[in-house]
Amino acid sequence: MSTAAALVGLVLAVFGARMLVTGNAPGVIARSFRTPRQAGGYHLLFGMAVLIFVVGATQLTEVAAMIATLLAVALVAIAVVYFRPGSRTRDHSE
Repeated sequence: MSTAAALVGLVLAVFGARMLVTGNAPGVIARSFRTPRQAGGYHLLFGMAVLIFVVGATQLTEVAAMIATLLAVALVAIAVVYFRPGSRTRDHSE
C-alpha cells in the first residue's frame, strides 16, 4: 500500500512539475484550470502532500509522522484554495 501511494504521489509531483516547466497542460486538465501554471501547481502540491504523508506514516517516529501529516494537510489546503480548478469561462446565464 505505501509503495503504491508513494508512486502515485511521485507521478503527480512529476506531472505537475512538467506542466510548470513547459507551460503546457493536457487538454482535459487545461479545460479544468484557468492556466497551465495553476494546473501544475495543483498537481505538484498534491503529489508532494501524498509523498510527505506516506514517508511520515511509514518511516518516521510518531511525533515526526504527526508533523508530516499536518504539513501534508497544509499543502492540500494551499492547493485547493490557491490553485483550485475552475473553467476558464463560466456562463451562468441559464
